[in-house]
Amino acid sequence: MKKLLLLLLTACLTKVSIAQSPVIIHKDAEIAGMVAEVSTDSLKSYINKLVSFGTRNTLSSTTNAQRGIGAARNWILSRFSGFARTSGGRFMAKFDTSTYKPDGKRIDSTLILTNVVGTLKGTDPDDHRIFIISGHMDNMRTSVMDRTGIAPGANDDGSGTAAVIECARIMSKHKFPATIIFVAVCGEEQGLLGAGFMAANAKRDKWDIQAVLNNDIIGSNNTNETNIIGNTRVRVFSEGLSAFELTEQKAAAIRAMGLENDGPSRQLARYVKEVGERYIDNLEVVMIYRPDRFLRGGDHLPYQQQGYAAVRVTEMNENFNHQHQDVRVEKGIQYGDLPEFMDFEYLRKNTGMNLSNLANLAKSPQAPQEVNIAVVALSNSTGLSWKAPAGKAAGYYVLMRETTSPVWQKKIFTTDTSITLPYSKDNYFFAVQAVSAAGNEGLPVVPSVSRKH
Repeated sequence: MKKLLLLLLTACLTKVSIAQSPVIIHKDAEIAGMVAEVSTDSLKSYINKLVSFGTRNTLSSTTNAQRGIGAARNWILSRFSGFARTSGGRFMAKFDTSTYKPDGKRIDSTLILTNVVGTLKGTDPDDHRIFIISGHMDNMRTSVMDRTGIAPGANDDGSGTAAVIECARIMSKHKFPATIIFVAVCGEEQGLLGAGFMAANAKRDKWDIQAVLNNDIIGSNNTNETNIIGNTRVRVFSEGLSAFELTEQKAAAIRAMGLENDGPSRQLARYVKEVGERYIDNLEVVMIYRPDRFLRGGDHLPYQQQGYAAVRVTEMNENFNHQHQDVRVEKGIQYGDLPEFMDFEYLRKNTGMNLSNLANLAKSPQAPQEVNIAVVALSNSTGLSWKAPAGKAAGYYVLMRETTSPVWQKKIFTTDTSITLPYSKDNYFFAVQAVSAAGNEGLPVVPSVSRKH
């Protein structure tokens, strides 16, 4: 069966010309089944429960059992704990707490900040990779310091939090070689505090975070002035290059090879688009070449600042009448982030898009090592080589795209650890990704230059 699958993949992939659309590769039946489990009813129930806490402002009560951020985080932990009880010991839930002093800006008293973290431990003891999905449980009214007024936060960011909970519900019943972390962070509106705390600790403890999918405002199908319907398109924001440890030597090499568009987060964005569109019907993942919306920020940024690949997923067109607004009717217009402005089918699709990516990543082999492109003599062909990763890889995809293409256009399957292609390195970008026998691809690795014979 394994040999037959590899032959089919090889035959399918090698017939594609560079000018054609990306190949739709074999769908993993287990992943497709998980995506089918994503429920609009579940997502709606999560949103309504989060809204019922009245406010989830980070500065709100941590002791009231019915209202405020404390009640919200306790409920999320109870959901995670329920998943843990049915996971066969693979899923664990906890609070992750830090303390902040008044800053004279968005914190006016000592703050105990708590993230809710669910960890689905990988089954392979030699695979230390971590994949993270996040949404922020906190919200705000017009004033970020208003800790008592009604703040529903249905879409910002009840939607991202609901996606995290639903992915945890479904995926905690399955096994993956790598570890997946599901986190509802706090303090986003106070300055990305919860994500910053977690990212800094991850760097300190040397976590092998391979990808972060941050979901913030993913549940409304608002249209904008050009009347583009938003419920079939979702944005993924990514930085082109990471400034983390970007030495002068590395910067010179990037400029020389034209790799300004190939940083880790941009590669992750391409991956999210390809896999998400493979599993979710009637959804286009639109890559935006910015770290975030224009001069704005989100919880993926602290991870990028620590050198991790991280992207932000956000609905196509935001409605600012329903974002950071006091609930009111003014001149006949309803303001406020209320559940009636949600599109739960759209949220279902965006949640499934996240799930399919997390599952495909966590089921994929570890990345090939020492990926090199040979530069020995002038040639119109391109030689690539790499070393097999730790663990099991059934083979590798060699990826190609024209220098002007935003996405990979051709995939060539091989079981070898080197290949010579009849395409000039002058005209194309290349990368290599490991693939499992079931067709689960890892993240692409862009080659370094080798001048060895």
